[in-house]
Amino acid sequence: MEIFGIGLHILIALFFAIHAVRNGQQIYWLLILFSFPLLGSLVYFFVIFLPNSGFQQGAKKAASVAAQTLDPNRELRTARDAFDYTPTAQNQMRLAAALMAKGDVVQAAQHYEACLTGPFAADLEIRLNAARAQLALPHGSGASTALGHLVFIRRSDPHFRPEAVALLTAQALAAAGRNPEAKAEYGAALARFGSFECRAEYAIWAASHDEGALVQELRVELERTMERWSRHTRDINADLVRRLNGALARAPAGHN
Repeated sequence: MEIFGIGLHILIALFFAIHAVRNGQQIYWLLILFSFPLLGSLVYFFVIFLPNSGFQQGAKKAASVAAQTLDPNRELRTARDAFDYTPTAQNQMRLAAALMAKGDVVQAAQHYEACLTGPFAADLEIRLNAARAQLALPHGSGASTALGHLVFIRRSDPHFRPEAVALLTAQALAAAGRNPEAKAEYGAALARFGSFECRAEYAIWAASHDEGALVQELRVELERTMERWSRHTRDINADLVRRLNGALARAPAGHN
C-alpha cells in the first residue's frame, strides 16, 4: 500500500525515526529503521515505543486497580504468609510495606523497627520507610523516632534521597511541634529542589499554621504549574493534589 507514492512501511519507519530523535534514542535505531523498515519498525515498537507509552502504563495501572478491586488483601495476605513461613528480614520488609499500604501504620512501624535491629540496621531505604511509618502514627507519637531515623540518614549519606529526607524532616519537625524549624526546613527544601511536591507540602503545612500570606504566594505557582499538566501527570499527583485542596479549603484568609 502506498500513500503519496511512499510505501506505508516507510512512513511507519519515518514516524518511529522521528520518535527516536525526539526522545534521544541511540543513532543505530535510525540505521535499523531505514535499512529494514518493516522489521525495524516492529522491533522499535515493542522494544522502545510500547514500554514508554502512556498506553502501557495505563494498562498496567488498570490491571493493578482491577487486581486490587477483586482481591484487595492479596498482597498483605501473601506477604504475611511468606513472613510466617520464612521470617527473613526481606519478608518482614515486604510485610511492613503491605501493612503500610493497607493503613495499618502501627504494625507497619513495628515491623520496620524490627528490621533495623539486625544486619539491616544501616540500610537507609528501610530507615526512610521506618520514618514514614512513624510519621503516620496518630497524634504525632512517632515524630521523635522519625526524626532520629532522618538524622541518621543525613549523617550517613547526605546525598541519599535528599528531597524525600528533607520533606519528611520538615513533617517530623511539625509533628513534634517545632514549627519554626519546620518552616525553615520546608523553605530550604523548596529553594533547593523547587519541585511541585515541595511547594505543595509547604502549602499544606502553611495552611494549617495561620500562614495565610505564604499560602497565597505558594498557591499562585502551584496553580500555574497544574495548568500545564498532562492527564498522566494529574493522575500521578492525584493524592497529593487532593490533600492540597483539602488543606487550602480549610486555610484562613490571607494574613500572617
